[in-house]
Amino acid sequence: MILSAKYVFPITGEPLTTGGAICVEDGRITDIGEMNDVIKRHPDDEVTDFGMAALMPGFVDVHTRLEKSVLRGLVADQPYAKWILQVIEKSAKLELADWYDSAVVGGLDALASGITTVGDITSTGAALKATLALGMRSVVYREVGAMDKMRVEHAMHSAERDIRQWREQAKGSATTVGVAPASIYANHPQVFGLVSELASQEDLPVSIRLAGSREEYNFVMYGSSMFAVDNMDVGTRGYVEIPPWLPFGVSPVRYALNWGAFDAPNVMVVHAVHVDDDDIKKLVEKDVSIGTCPRANAQLGMGVAPLSEFMQAGLRVGLGTDSPAATESTDMLSEMRTGLLLHRARDTRRFLDAATMLELATIGGARALKMEDEIGSLEVGKRADVIAVDLSNSLQSPDVNPMSAVVNTCSVSDVLMTMVDGNIRYEKTHWHVGVEVAKSIARVIEIRAKLRH
Repeated sequence: MILSAKYVFPITGEPLTTGGAICVEDGRITDIGEMNDVIKRHPDDEVTDFGMAALMPGFVDVHTRLEKSVLRGLVADQPYAKWILQVIEKSAKLELADWYDSAVVGGLDALASGITTVGDITSTGAALKATLALGMRSVVYREVGAMDKMRVEHAMHSAERDIRQWREQAKGSATTVGVAPASIYANHPQVFGLVSELASQEDLPVSIRLAGSREEYNFVMYGSSMFAVDNMDVGTRGYVEIPPWLPFGVSPVRYALNWGAFDAPNVMVVHAVHVDDDDIKKLVEKDVSIGTCPRANAQLGMGVAPLSEFMQAGLRVGLGTDSPAATESTDMLSEMRTGLLLHRARDTRRFLDAATMLELATIGGARALKMEDEIGSLEVGKRADVIAVDLSNSLQSPDVNPMSAVVNTCSVSDVLMTMVDGNIRYEKTHWHVGVEVAKSIARVIEIRAKLRH
């Protein structure tokens, strides 16, 4: 199979701007180059030409919560602390089947926006089942947490059992299973070290949401925020016989470091908004990657992560769309554009360009997940995760800077095709997936009606 278009962005190599092509065989890229040359080398292969479009690697979304898609718009215009408490309240009304249909719709949104790989944190397993059914590439992290010290052992045993089962279900697929400690304000600190031990023993990737909000920072530093145990009602905090925290007088990164949170070999920190230079140095020392979520951080008033400082320090950085309950969509094109503008406004000394943002959304995300040997760029031998984005209606002149045209002017409606592992999963308004799309959408409409009451 040959895919061709006016533009081809390998990401790790120079873009082709006068007609390029990719040859795909058995799920991998076997050739890439000028269109006529590739076609001559493979005369028997069928050619699909996308015309005035750009072929590029599929977007790598390092942090999302597909199962939260059903909550889009139901908790709007709220700052982070109030938002998360309302999301928890509404989530309590959902059943396991609800989470699955919600995750399926979130996955369909992702494919339609050119996302081929997601990193997803879940306690229900809905994202695992959904990405398997949709044929997406994914890293599904089993969330584990316990506020009461007496419940930590049980929580870890439950997580280990689920991880074994999930790994069995994911055998032979494009899905990897990992583990994720719950947020600091919902976790006994011992969990962080135990998660690192489990991850090291079982070769599990780890995702930690950390230093995202000012409330979390104040909670760890001063013990003074609405997340403090004595400020939560019983329904929110669960059973805690003795409040497990006192103010520690350190940053969230230092707190997690002190409890062994970064001791596993493959750890990603999501958010990292409220960090200082010393925190960044420690993250570099531990070879921790960063998943930054500009839209959610802005939408919920969490702040802006110091992206320039991360990159200057040599940290591996990828982009995440975060929970659709916050951002309303699983959309990497919007994420790139929002991130570009926010970081230009925040750091006027280091001008972030569109090509860099496109790297963060592709090979950057692959590096953050330690998957860059297989995905994130168009190279011979890599998995054929490829998307086509239409530039025929661009408000810019693509010939001048086609990468800028994609980042600054394209939207979900411009995504023409999404391919995962050599299989086309989405073509302009039509999905090639293992679910009944209309049925899942109808189910989500029903669930949303239940949540509005």
